[in-house]
Amino acid sequence: MTLPALTTARLVLRQLVEADREAVVKVFSDPEMSRFFAADFSDPAAASAMVDRRLSSRGPAGQGHWVIERDGEVVGVAHLRPSGELPGGVPELGYYVASAHAGQGLATEAARAVLDHGLHALGLPAVWALVHENNAASRKVATRLGFLDVGSGIHYGDLHRVLVALPAVHGRPHHVELWVPDLAEAERSWGWLLGELGWSEFQRWAAGVSWRLGGTYVVVEASPALSVPEHDRMRPGLNHLALHVATRAQVDDLAARAAEHGWRPLFTDRYPHAGGPAHYAAYLENEAGFEVELVAVEGPRQENAPAE
Repeated sequence: MTLPALTTARLVLRQLVEADREAVVKVFSDPEMSRFFAADFSDPAAASAMVDRRLSSRGPAGQGHWVIERDGEVVGVAHLRPSGELPGGVPELGYYVASAHAGQGLATEAARAVLDHGLHALGLPAVWALVHENNAASRKVATRLGFLDVGSGIHYGDLHRVLVALPAVHGRPHHVELWVPDLAEAERSWGWLLGELGWSEFQRWAAGVSWRLGGTYVVVEASPALSVPEHDRMRPGLNHLALHVATRAQVDDLAARAAEHGWRPLFTDRYPHAGGPAHYAAYLENEAGFEVELVAVEGPRQENAPAE
C-alpha cells in the first residue's frame, strides 16, 4: 500500500519507511514526548518497537503512517488509521511533533493536511481523535482543526477526550433538480429508489416533488417551461446521478427489484464491474431515460471508469 505525499507551506508528509527508523527514534528520545503515553518511548528499544508496529500496520487504501519532514529533516510522525480503541474501527487521527519544534504551529499544519486528506480526498464521513485529558497543547490543536468534543473515556490505558471532525458543508451539493415529462412515472421510479436509500419526501406541489437526505435534496418537476419531452443522457447536460449504497449485497438487492419500479438495467454483461474491476455498482435507467448508478460503499474507495 502506498500513501500519497501531503505537502503544506512548510512541511512534507510522506509514507513511513524502514529507512526512517533512526530519525523517528530520535524524535521520541526526549522523555517529554512520552508524557501522555503509557509507554516510555525515550527508551530506544520501545521507540523502535513502536516503529515496527507502524510499519506493519495494514489498513484501508489511503490510510496509514506518515513521517513529517521540514527542510528534509524528520520532525514528527502522523497517522490516519482504523482505531483500535473506538467501536467499529473508525478512522483515527494522530500527530506528534518533536519537542524541539514545539510552539511553531507545525503540529496543526501537519494534522490539518492529514485531516483534509481523510475528509476530502478519501471522502470519509468523519475522522476521530483521542487526546489525553491533560494534553492541553494537543487539545488546542484539535480545536483549531474544528474537532468537536463528544465526551471522554479510558483509552490507551488512561482518560482521553473523544473528538470528532466532520466534513464542512461549504461546496457540497445543496440540491439537484430534474425536469421530467411525466411526474407520476418519475415518482414511481425515483420515489421508490430514493426511499429505499433512506431519503424522505421533503416538498410537494402541483408540478413536482422532492426527497431529502441530510442537507441535500433531489427535485423532480414537470415544469411548464420544459422545452422538449424527452431526456437524452448522451447529449450535453446530466448523464447520470451516482448514489452511495452501504453494501454490495444491497446493490444486488436493489438491482434485482428495480424492474418492478420502472428501472431497467444497463451494462448487464459487465455487472457489477462496468465501472472497473474495483468498482462495484449497478447502472439503471428509467422510462424517461434518466440513469442512476448505485455504488457500494464498503471496501476501498475507488474512482470508477465511465461506463457510458
